[in-house]
Amino acid sequence: MKVLFDEQTIKDRVSELGKQISGDLEKSGISELMVLGILKGSFIFMADLVRKMDVPFIDCQFLGVSSYGDATESSGEVKLTHDLSHPVRGNHVLIVEDIADTGLTLSFIQNLLTTRGAASVRTATFLSKPQKLHNDCRLDYVGFEVGNDFVVGYGLDAAGNYRQLPFVAVLPH
Repeated sequence: MKVLFDEQTIKDRVSELGKQISGDLEKSGISELMVLGILKGSFIFMADLVRKMDVPFIDCQFLGVSSYGDATESSGEVKLTHDLSHPVRGNHVLIVEDIADTGLTLSFIQNLLTTRGAASVRTATFLSKPQKLHNDCRLDYVGFEVGNDFVVGYGLDAAGNYRQLPFVAVLPH
């Protein structure tokens, strides 16, 4: 596998994102935040990110959404596989995603949370594929941009494998 981002590079970038998000929230007067991890891929990024954020009250929640199944390309159909256990109405929400590929999933989630009455919705994605984003998807915070290769590691998987890798690498064909 060809490593794109090693463990130290990832740690440094996540720390920068945590500081940036904290600063933006403080400027906006937000001291309570619902951090919404998108299962399953975001769990490692989310855990590291919230530990780098300086926000007085963080409520960690999870939402299960799928558009891939076991494939390496999006099916184009978003399915809700695990709904929230707490309402978002009136809450400031930070969506945490592993990768913004087409933007279809994030656009779906952003619209869902807005419809459910979130006070504000921001999005942090670990990786973005800007050349593939074709939906009306807002990315407020991006860890790294990548090309069109299929990548694994740091939570990203191929049919459930490779999530545990502490780096991000291109999956060979």
